Amino acid sequence: MERLTSPPRLMIVSDLDDTMVEHRNDNDNHSLLRFNSLWEEAYRHDSLLVFSTGRAKTMYKKLRKERPLLTPDVIVTSVGTEISYGKSMVPDENWVEIMNNKWNRGIVEEETSKFPELTLQAETEQMPHKLSFHVDKSKVKEVTKELYQRGGIALDVLPKGGGKGQALAYLLKKLNTEGKLPLNTLVCGDSGNDTELFTIPNVYGVMLLEWYAENGKDNSNIIHASERCAGGIIEAIGHFKLGPKLSPRDVSDFLQCKSDNVNPGHAVVEFFLFYERWRRGEIENCEAYTKSLKASCDPAGVFVHPSGAEKSLRDTIDELGKYHGDKKDKKFRVWTDQVLATETTHGTWIVKLDKWEQTGSERKCCTTTVKFTSKENEGFVWENVQQTWSEESEVKDDSNWII
Repeated sequence: MERLTSPPRLMIVSDLDDTMVEHRNDNDNHSLLRFNSLWEEAYRHDSLLVFSTGRAKTMYKKLRKERPLLTPDVIVTSVGTEISYGKSMVPDENWVEIMNNKWNRGIVEEETSKFPELTLQAETEQMPHKLSFHVDKSKVKEVTKELYQRGGIALDVLPKGGGKGQALAYLLKKLNTEGKLPLNTLVCGDSGNDTELFTIPNVYGVMLLEWYAENGKDNSNIIHASERCAGGIIEAIGHFKLGPKLSPRDVSDFLQCKSDNVNPGHAVVEFFLFYERWRRGEIENCEAYTKSLKASCDPAGVFVHPSGAEKSLRDTIDELGKYHGDKKDKKFRVWTDQVLATETTHGTWIVKLDKWEQTGSERKCCTTTVKFTSKENEGFVWENVQQTWSEESEVKDDSNWII
């Protein structure tokens, strides 16, 4: 969060399973990828993304390997009992101390062992400040009379003061102290452990399943999305007029789309979406696109391949021609993450990002740095592109990497 010098325009706080991530009807991750491109193009530079999940860190990392999740600015795990920051997931030690207050795990284990109705969940779900159980839905009320924590078929026992809502309240207080209280906050969830998020004052909310009727129908700041999962989050952004709502993935022709965005990060997001569509064969193989791309490259512009080899940017664009449609019907997707642009001198910009490719279950990632110059009547001109293999990349195959 240190990268922000002023209050963020928007902070999105979202649950993951069946909220940001669709598990049942979206094997191609279309909804999630729509959100990703919108966030990276229009929001990453001046807003905050927070994931708030019941998953422990290990299970969250597992989900990241399975789905094209963006890197959040803040990750709240284990039902609000852990708060971490950035790509390195640096823990909030002050929050750890708050969770430790009046929490005795041994006593919790002793008391819960008295209930035969409770069955411990997998070891991966047990954390220092969270014990998780399975419980028959018909026995929930009986058990929770004494345990105070309500669930459905799953039940979590947390320290008093823990939970997703308390974690969000803590974050907002911290941001306010730093002079960075978000101008708008949107919370997103679909199940019981998300309910607390909607009780925080002055936030907008989008509920994504049936329980909206019981929890939010009389609150004008909470809507029930008609679209599923990440699509519902985009819907809420538009409904509450929190900022741009058109995802680049919903734009059919970038040549006809004139952006008023003065941040060159949008040019990178759109280029790599074009690159995906080109290789999937979804763009007609015509000269108009490549001509426009080459015109936006400096004649002396250089691309540095992950292997270290250098070649002309314009030659690289020409080379794309032979790859048109080579990934058709191969479940090929491309997405950008952590797109951040910095104006180093007047008219000169550096954009840094992670660029991901996935074909089937194989995923590759390159850390990418792009230098732009802003020229009158020409817009942003690509001067230099350098790529190196990311530590997160599962495959590092120079021979099959184009750009």
